Amino acid sequence: MLHAVMLDAKSMGPQIDLSAIKGAVTQLDVHDQSSTQEALERLADADIALVNKVVLDAETLKQLPKLRLICVMATGLNNIDLDAAKALGISVKNVTAYGTASVSQHTLMLMLTLANRLPQYQREVASGAWQRSEFFCLQDHPTLQLAGKRLVMVGQGELGSEVARLAEAFGMQVTFAARPGNEANDSRPSLDELMPEADIISLHCPLNADTKHLINQDRLRAAKSSLLVINCARGGIIDEEAALDALRQGSIGGLAVDVLPAEPPRDGHPLLDALAEPLNLIVTPHNAWITPEARQNIIALTADNIAQWKEAAHSA
Repeated sequence: MLHAVMLDAKSMGPQIDLSAIKGAVTQLDVHDQSSTQEALERLADADIALVNKVVLDAETLKQLPKLRLICVMATGLNNIDLDAAKALGISVKNVTAYGTASVSQHTLMLMLTLANRLPQYQREVASGAWQRSEFFCLQDHPTLQLAGKRLVMVGQGELGSEVARLAEAFGMQVTFAARPGNEANDSRPSLDELMPEADIISLHCPLNADTKHLINQDRLRAAKSSLLVINCARGGIIDEEAALDALRQGSIGGLAVDVLPAEPPRDGHPLLDALAEPLNLIVTPHNAWITPEARQNIIALTADNIAQWKEAAHSA
């Protein structure tokens, strides 16, 4: 008997087939959403917890003596107390590389949209500026041809490498920056060295002590006034307020983010307020990963994690 409980299935989005997971367990209970307290109640008889963003802290885990496996249906593990899980003998598995194609596509979409100043030109078309123009086209906002431009990437994992491959198809010159915090032991040039020559910076690194506010006021001062900054990694890697100030002042050419420090941003955020301004600014709602293919891949990889755990437990 292997009893699994999915705590926040709604976060996986609509029309997702759970057959692969159902086939890996004896019983699967599915809940759309759960608080930490509800999770404690719902996991009381469970062997396996399936979770995306629900917090499972040490106090909760200590009260779940039957729990043997936590399958995080995401890459990030910050919602699980890993030390407590280890001490209690609870295995924790996550999924990686499930959305490489999806997030890469989204990143290139943001890059192309900023390069072509689409937010500004769309706003002008909507306001009637094209209709009133003396000429056949609008040219007030200089666009950026990607061919030959320098793309600086922070993060050379599977996702960063795929974005680089796609960028090279546009004729861009791609350079990977040294890992933040490890510049002394990294043969790649540091971000500080690369800032003055970067035409576009794309972030694909984790948020940690070395990357928090990696793109900050000081680094932005060293940038070209045409620089485009894209963040599809984690909110807070950019100092969003400093980047917004630079954009308003014309010190950079564009800013696009798919992530904010607090999500959902129930208390608002300066970037959301600035969307009404005539800026080359894009904010998408953390949905780079949401193609049906990527979401279904999470289910398949989670079923694989359960199968591998069962095999390891059987052979132990």
